[in-house]
Amino acid sequence: MVKVGIVGMGFMGMTHFRAWQKIGNAKVSMICEARPLPEDGDLSKISGNLGTGEGLKIDYTQTKVVAKIEDMLVNQEIDLVDVCLPTIAHKDVCIAALKAGKNVVCEKPMARTFAQTKEMIQAAEESGKILMPAQCVRFWPEWSYLKYLIEDGRYGKVVAARFRRVSEPPCWGVSSFLKGQESGGALYDLHVHDLDFVLYCFGMPKAVFARGATFASGATDHVIANYIYENGAVVTAEGSWAMVKGFGFCAGFSVSFEKATLEMDTSRGADALKLYEPGRPALVIRPEGDDGYVSELRHIADAISKGGRPTVVTAQDGVNSLQVCEAEDKSIQTGQMVAL
Repeated sequence: MVKVGIVGMGFMGMTHFRAWQKIGNAKVSMICEARPLPEDGDLSKISGNLGTGEGLKIDYTQTKVVAKIEDMLVNQEIDLVDVCLPTIAHKDVCIAALKAGKNVVCEKPMARTFAQTKEMIQAAEESGKILMPAQCVRFWPEWSYLKYLIEDGRYGKVVAARFRRVSEPPCWGVSSFLKGQESGGALYDLHVHDLDFVLYCFGMPKAVFARGATFASGATDHVIANYIYENGAVVTAEGSWAMVKGFGFCAGFSVSFEKATLEMDTSRGADALKLYEPGRPALVIRPEGDDGYVSELRHIADAISKGGRPTVVTAQDGVNSLQVCEAEDKSIQTGQMVAL
């Protein structure tokens, strides 16, 4: 049984807590949260852009709550520290946990800057422990199905791929998200999901060209990025916090292979993923599997249990994502293509 300690019990901490409850070989033994939690353990009122409406309660007889990270790190029973804090705090907490001999899973983006991610990966290498960025989109069934088709090759090569993830400004964690210097705005906090998935599917591009706009946070809150690849595939991604209140959240992709098109649009509900082939009606695809949060956390729990390492996403992937994020930011500021 992998003993887990969650640091930060906001929307993402709650989301991870719920996911851990569905994983048989792991247990949340401790929570670190500076603010007092409800006496009855009821976290149902905490919300975010992917709220499920499900109730959630902490059983304080099974999960200890501490206010200081030091109290978690000295606990010898904790195998894995799950960092769900604002981005600005990721580097210091992750490095402290690694130095304390803990494995770490860290919410995305792995850090605020590319330089910070290199410090974190060095600490992980020195400790011999796992550092895994929580890039959940790699584990989401519909996106995993796209990755499968790309590798399978049954529909030929990818000709063009467009990814999109847009929402109204976050209504939770506004004290950090809407401070662009701390969060990086939608470019670093939201768009990084699709940027990471682009790297997962196509590898590092040779260059990026991006345009962006400032909106809610004072940083880049709407971005459209073009990724330049040697093979000529046209790959773009759009991320935004610029939608008006009431729009909600929408994500998806449209990928044209030589012989088919696969389209994902969360606004279609159960019919979100469709496959189009010449001369045939659109086919709704409903891939099996848990949601991305459960699958990503199970992935690291299984690695720890078996004495292995995560394979779907690694610390280096988190480093690469921040490198490309900064290249996009530079492209937006200069209006020029940026080589990688």
